[in-house]
Amino acid sequence: MTASNLCIYHFAYIPTSLSMFDGFLTYLRYELNRSRNTVEAYSRDLQQFAEWLNPDSSHPLDPASITSSDIRAWLASRASSDSATTLRRKTQSLRSFFRWMMRRHMIESNPASDVVLAKKPKRLPEFVREGDMEKILEIPRSENYDTSDEPSFEECRDHLIINILYSTGIRQAELLGLKDSDISFSSAEAKVTGKRNKQRVIPIPAPLLEEIREWIRLRDSRLERISPQPLFPGRRGPMSKSQLYGIVHRMLSPSTSQAKSPHVLRHSFATAMLNHGANLDSVREMLGHASLSTTEIYTHLSFDQLKAAYRTAHPRSK
Repeated sequence: MTASNLCIYHFAYIPTSLSMFDGFLTYLRYELNRSRNTVEAYSRDLQQFAEWLNPDSSHPLDPASITSSDIRAWLASRASSDSATTLRRKTQSLRSFFRWMMRRHMIESNPASDVVLAKKPKRLPEFVREGDMEKILEIPRSENYDTSDEPSFEECRDHLIINILYSTGIRQAELLGLKDSDISFSSAEAKVTGKRNKQRVIPIPAPLLEEIREWIRLRDSRLERISPQPLFPGRRGPMSKSQLYGIVHRMLSPSTSQAKSPHVLRHSFATAMLNHGANLDSVREMLGHASLSTTEIYTHLSFDQLKAAYRTAHPRSK
């Protein structure tokens, strides 16, 4: 696979046979094993920066001439439209690019190294309450679609998608990447491929495993099999991210949660685990977090719930 297959842009103002931009993105994808989404995000960031520096591309721009002031000015110009999280990523994109150039002796210093990262807001993750989730998973599926007694093909698929996301906490990309061969019915577990192609094995509860089995039977009776067989096929290969988002958003419409996305179900899974006594390291393993610090945000969420319950229930808490 070439860099052009990654849906990336080209650093047009750098006059080389293989632009440094393409070389950097290839390095990210294949040497550092960054995800396709990360490579595409870094590509967009660098393209935006290049266009801001040289809007008409009339003269080739020497990367060595770029200063920290240039980067700060660009970030300031994006502040009204981009969130702090996005600005942090843009800064990190530039840091990584110039660091790559330094290691190849293309420049002598990294102009992005002294740029302070935007302060990330401390927001607790949105989640769906357990009561809402149980209602969504227990209501007759036909109520979401039509009045027929038997659940339709789409109802079975959509219910299973919600059940897997909430019961396992896997990421949307991990769900879309699931293949039939990743599910072990004998050992009741699934092999999940996460960020940077890291794989982990997660347990599958018996009711969910049986629902997966029934779904595969229904799917194979309706759709032509392909190889490798995605658990949730789309028109060509696996289901698309936009289709998955639409399904989740519709299925979560009865909930009180403001956000209704696949990632919200991941937060809901982690919150439910901790609220029912799971230790933090077990949750980290299930979520596939590389660091325990990433998982710790859910402890704050659960503690806020604990305080709210205390204030409501105890007469001396007021």
